[in-house]
Amino acid sequence: MIIDFSSISPNAIYHTLTQTLIPRPIAWVLSKNPQGVLNLAPFSYFTAVSSNPPILMYAVGQKPTGEYKDSAVNVEATDELVIHIASSDLADEVTQSATTLPNDSSELDLLDLDLVDFDGFSLGRIKQCKVAYACKLHKVIDMGELPMKLMFVEVLKAYVADDIIEADNKGRHKIDALGLDPLARLGAAEYADLGDVFKISRPK
Repeated sequence: MIIDFSSISPNAIYHTLTQTLIPRPIAWVLSKNPQGVLNLAPFSYFTAVSSNPPILMYAVGQKPTGEYKDSAVNVEATDELVIHIASSDLADEVTQSATTLPNDSSELDLLDLDLVDFDGFSLGRIKQCKVAYACKLHKVIDMGELPMKLMFVEVLKAYVADDIIEADNKGRHKIDALGLDPLARLGAAEYADLGDVFKISRPK
């Protein structure tokens, strides 16, 4: 079957992309508005785009009201955010944090999560997540007719739980992927865990 994107709606394109470009990592973004209210929300249009400088990108759409979601508005206002990688056992909390709330309400008030200090950074991090990135805003690009905001952010420091990290024989950090057990996004209401991990050596 060939799907001609020029002949289907943006909504149909979205569903096709999100059910075929799988699995997708989830950026669980913590931000704070200028009034001090914390926002926590998941985004699966998310990837690393550069390592020097270390840049991550997540895409943010609009609320049903037409306003941009807080994870764009807050970061543009304050320049700061923390991106978490949630484990699969946090699937319910990640899903619940996608609820649309007023700007003066926080998802953290609805969820059984703990916020702890992120050493040397103004925002805290979610204690239950084994990976978190302290980031500052690098660049924003408006994209498309819907539209979306592409949020490019620079990683200043990373938190990795001690039980999933060790140094390899080349002095680099080795992360235990199964120990992290990252939650992955599929299409519709579906998620996945990591499943099997296998190795294939790259050609020289």
